[in-house]
Amino acid sequence: MKSLQHHLTEYVAARRSLGTRLEEPAKTLCQFVRFLARKKARFITIQLALEWSQQTRPNVQRATWARKLSMVRQFARWMSVIDPRHQVPPRRMLEVRNRRSKPHIYSQDEISRLMAEAARLKSPNGMKALTLATLIGLLAATGLRPGEAAALEQSDADLEAQLLTIRESKFGKSRLVPIHPSTVTALRHYARERDRVFRHPGSSLFFVSERGTALDLAAVRRWLCKISVACGLRQKAKGNRCGRGPRLQDLRHTFATRRLVEWYEAGCNVAVQMPKLSTYLGHSSVACTYWYIEAVPELLQLATQSRIISEQEGREA
Repeated sequence: MKSLQHHLTEYVAARRSLGTRLEEPAKTLCQFVRFLARKKARFITIQLALEWSQQTRPNVQRATWARKLSMVRQFARWMSVIDPRHQVPPRRMLEVRNRRSKPHIYSQDEISRLMAEAARLKSPNGMKALTLATLIGLLAATGLRPGEAAALEQSDADLEAQLLTIRESKFGKSRLVPIHPSTVTALRHYARERDRVFRHPGSSLFFVSERGTALDLAAVRRWLCKISVACGLRQKAKGNRCGRGPRLQDLRHTFATRRLVEWYEAGCNVAVQMPKLSTYLGHSSVACTYWYIEAVPELLQLATQSRIISEQEGREA
């Protein structure tokens, strides 16, 4: 009889073969399988799934419990086909209202302050400051997802052609992202310093940690939290917690919002331009890009004004 860990390995491999990266669920489900092993449980039960999903640190939001239980539910469905003694937790056991966080739209001054503060971070070889400052600049200039930037291989950055290749990102999609000459200059500077510090790199990734290894986004978020407090964009939280405030992902939201604002203010037909932005950002559909209009009041107001003007022009014609 195969172990649950063996079944989990097969489950992850099958999901990834369909184009899903499954990074967080794979790690989370490994923790769940170890929990079942400690309980000496051979089968998934609703009771154990609930107990494990709520077995978290203090002050964790209920939405986190629900997300973990959802991961177990999908794995349990897979296992129940193999052996019906595995129980599948029903939906809405830990029901929460699924709301996307309201984006923080950075001003240009805020981005400049963040980059300046990042450049002051101390580390033995200076790579922490250089990596964070360059990463912030790249996200602000391109709207990449943080995970996409962290996953960039050195060969993915064609600085001569001024192109980045984003491989098999969210939804398994790949795309080419043109970059501005000023971004190329910043990336060239980073690459030179990276290669100077790490003459024998332990990673082929473009962005590296202080040790020359793959960049840990959790660490990057902690760095961002630290400099955000220094810039006055976050309030200092108790202990080592980051608290609430602008996130790394909000640089992507800022990029998209600015582009839409520019189009509306220039009188462009945004409906025609939207598919271009959607493709550039790597969204699964244009509907995902339209979310910014609903999420940002300034954009909603501009969109409403644009619609009124179009209707007036239509009547006059």
